[in-house]
Amino acid sequence: MATPTRDETWALLREFNHTDKAVRHALAVEAVMRHAARKRGQDEDLWAVVGLIHDLDYEQFPDQHCTKTGDILRQRGWEEPIVRAVVSHGWGLCSDVQPESLMEKYLFAVDELTGLVAASALVRPSKSVMDLEVKSVKKKWKEKGFAAGVDRSVIERGAAMLGVSLEELIAETIEAMRSVAGEIGLAGAQTT
Repeated sequence: MATPTRDETWALLREFNHTDKAVRHALAVEAVMRHAARKRGQDEDLWAVVGLIHDLDYEQFPDQHCTKTGDILRQRGWEEPIVRAVVSHGWGLCSDVQPESLMEKYLFAVDELTGLVAASALVRPSKSVMDLEVKSVKKKWKEKGFAAGVDRSVIERGAAMLGVSLEELIAETIEAMRSVAGEIGLAGAQTT
């Protein structure tokens, strides 16, 4: 099977995910992955599909996260590089598949980070990612109780794997999430 289309991927995502939170997260990660691929001359559609589908199983099978997605994608004939990339984003948490390719490392690094960026945007008066700055995310990063479910060590390991600073990774994530701010509920007062 060739890389599934965005429409095919979206249909599969919606088959297993019904909450706004899950769908918005998938859209955020998709946007960041597409942006990262474009900046690095990689296959944008492939990276975007991986970002969109990465948490396919989380809503319905949280105790089998990554494993169940791998099973579902394989049963449906998805290519192994896509399956491997998706499974590797849970490395050290729910998967023993270590990210190796650039695409896998980006997914690993930005999955948790999109959650921190979204949470940081939502506590702003604007409730928007459009005016969010790296320094604001870094300030929230230091508050242990803020977005406590975000594993900051995963983000740090991901940035190290990529050989980029945390600030660079945050800036790139914010920039990418701005492209889908309306779709992910982070456009705030910036849109009318």
